[in-house]
Amino acid sequence: MPLPDTMFCAQQIKIPPELPDILKQFTKAAIRTQPRDVLQWAAGYFSALSKGEPLPVKARLEMPVATQKTDTGLTLGLLKVLHKQLAPKVLVNVAELKEKWKRLCLPEEQLRAILQLDNFSDEVEWMKILALGCSVLGGSLLSSMKYACEILTADPDGGPARIAFETFSFLYSYLAGIDGDIPEEKIEAFLVSIKEHADKQAGMVQLRNFLSHPSTLSMSKLPLSTSSAQKQQ
Repeated sequence: MPLPDTMFCAQQIKIPPELPDILKQFTKAAIRTQPRDVLQWAAGYFSALSKGEPLPVKARLEMPVATQKTDTGLTLGLLKVLHKQLAPKVLVNVAELKEKWKRLCLPEEQLRAILQLDNFSDEVEWMKILALGCSVLGGSLLSSMKYACEILTADPDGGPARIAFETFSFLYSYLAGIDGDIPEEKIEAFLVSIKEHADKQAGMVQLRNFLSHPSTLSMSKLPLSTSSAQKQQ
């Protein structure tokens, strides 16, 4: 015979005082992040929470792009989350990167395509992965740099998205090398022109410095776009 259900009175049920706020913050985070697999994302959320690590949570709800017909995986908001989680380590173990990627419910084949673009070992430079992630979002060199500036800047949203020239130069040179179609002298000439702006702005590069007068070469297509990333194996 099954045992009867145990009955408790209100006085016997003790709710941990921190539980309501934990659940409230979790619910708000899930709404903002909109994970494709709530259970998988929740596992990553509570694991990070218990370890005191940055949470896999978007800063705000992202609205779908009007021209976007399908879920393309990586978004600016999700790349910002990964940057928040992994940037402090500089060098990141690929296994950890894959785990963070999985916890955000991103397509594994998309990450494989990104990793195949360079000769990465078991550890990767996070800034290079960030640059390649921006190329997934941008599809062209300058639009990729725009996303990188928006992620790395300390300016508020809608601001000039300033980043240090040294950082801009590293990312631009790296992506131009991955692109492979821009002559070295053209890369150097472009960076010299950008540095002239930066020298007048306390060493900082602003979006308008490279988006207002894009050259044909600097807009060269990158080998990795949002759609092609998911098709590569």
